[in-house]
Amino acid sequence: MKKEKVIVIGSGPAGLTAALYTARARLEPIVVSGTQLGGQISITNEVENYPGFPEGTTGPELVELMRKQAEVFGARTVIDEVTKVDFTGGSPFTLETHSETYEAEAVIVTAGASPKRLGVPGEEEFIGRGVSFCATCDGFFFREKDVVVVGGGDSAMEESIFLTRFANQVDVVHRRDELRAGEALKRRAFTNDKLDFVWDTVVEEIVGNGKVEAIRTRNVKTGDTDERVTDGVFIFIGHYPNSSLFEGQLETDEPGYLIVDDKMMTSVPGVFAAGEIMDPVYRQIATSVGQGTAAAMMTERWLGGRE
Repeated sequence: MKKEKVIVIGSGPAGLTAALYTARARLEPIVVSGTQLGGQISITNEVENYPGFPEGTTGPELVELMRKQAEVFGARTVIDEVTKVDFTGGSPFTLETHSETYEAEAVIVTAGASPKRLGVPGEEEFIGRGVSFCATCDGFFFREKDVVVVGGGDSAMEESIFLTRFANQVDVVHRRDELRAGEALKRRAFTNDKLDFVWDTVVEEIVGNGKVEAIRTRNVKTGDTDERVTDGVFIFIGHYPNSSLFEGQLETDEPGYLIVDDKMMTSVPGVFAAGEIMDPVYRQIATSVGQGTAAAMMTERWLGGRE
């Protein structure tokens, strides 16, 4: 069993920032990457809303810079996945990966959240080439274009309205005949001239050649099918936190997001959390970086208090 001061679970912006700060505190953290080094940002083609990059950058490039900076100060990145944790006996905690067992005095959980997928042909193929799960991140790239939003809840309406700042036309495809969004958002959506609604309809395929060119849809009441030309497909049918690993050990809210206090600590002393696994609201690189910073600082203080 390898004994460590700090283990960071997850390698997105929150995790790599937590690693940077704990490494600078000479805690020599290990970052267990998870299934995808860099998390969701690693599949984002262009990033233009992160401070310090006036000409923009790409998700993979930003992740690599963050990783290198953390490693300069002594962080270590392990390309592996945590498969089991034991937080029940308090610190030190036990974590198992596919290839190793660790003992850690403190843990920072930054395992993120995943957007729910449609599960239709073309969806995975065109991620970053017309398929997006974040209007705030990618809306700017669809200036004067026509896009489709899939969904009918609060997030779908908020993102649809945001997209009208850039797109010529935003078609909202919803499987029901009414929105699930709140009344205030409904009013804003229905009075926006750039928004149009396609009711009782599901997307069955996303098609294109190198990039998104159209969607194929089916009306759930009549069975009629159609093909709609579009430059982009924004999917907002919800997120789910990657918290199943911690069920029964860390307190969560009803959707499964980890609950933390004002010091970023979970329900178990010594286990901290940051990023989208505890943040269902903002889900931005910049906010995840800030949360990772706070979690790392509180981890250092907690360990110092024990000493």
